[in-house]
Amino acid sequence: MKYKLSIITITYQAKDYINSTLQSVFEQKDLQAVEYIVVDGASTDGTWEIIQNHSDKIQQKISEKDKGIYDAMNKGLQMATGEYVLFLNAGDTFANAETLSKILKDLEGKPDVLYGEAQFINLKHEILGLRSDLTPQKLPTQATWKDFKFGMVICHQSFIAKKTIAPLFDLKYRLSSDVDWEINCLKRSNKIQKTDYPISNYLMGGASVQNLKDSWKERFEVLKSHFGLIPTIFHHLFIIFRGLIFAFQKKGKYW
Repeated sequence: MKYKLSIITITYQAKDYINSTLQSVFEQKDLQAVEYIVVDGASTDGTWEIIQNHSDKIQQKISEKDKGIYDAMNKGLQMATGEYVLFLNAGDTFANAETLSKILKDLEGKPDVLYGEAQFINLKHEILGLRSDLTPQKLPTQATWKDFKFGMVICHQSFIAKKTIAPLFDLKYRLSSDVDWEINCLKRSNKIQKTDYPISNYLMGGASVQNLKDSWKERFEVLKSHFGLIPTIFHHLFIIFRGLIFAFQKKGKYW
């Protein structure tokens, strides 16, 4: 069977988060068009046992040691047989039970990339708001790779790429390879389409947030590789200024 979309979930020691992601996928309609792949990093906390309990609803799954987040995402990408790929990692969920049906309808138009908003949620799964409202990053109406000069403007949980244009993640980046990956996908795209609905709920507090300083340094290296040193310095000065203004407007809070 040829799947329209491969949904890839990577996990590691995620027993407290994996169920919400699994149930979010399983409650979607039109799952016959979807291949679900779970890549676990040899968890020992019960995560793999939870995944095993849902084997009948997961087309492909593995549990083995990896070299980090992006190595696991590469494994999922290489396993995928769908025409399109979406990474929805442990703790992340679809925006609601109707989201997949809307995605599949939009994919009928054959975009190279389909992207949309992400809603931020907390550990209680309470929706805090749209990313565009809670951070200085505003989702572009007609995105191109050049929009990334001021940072990651599209969450990877809300970024769907045709598999034929999707490269492997560059493992030299430990925290920001998804920025590089999205830029490369967009560079290879001819048709890029924005949804009129949120695609995902993004669980706050991921690896890049927990290692914010290192993530910023790495993001600078990613953007420098695409835009050059001098432009990236000026772009980051703008990012810093924009962030300060945004925090001031939010009375000291960035999000």
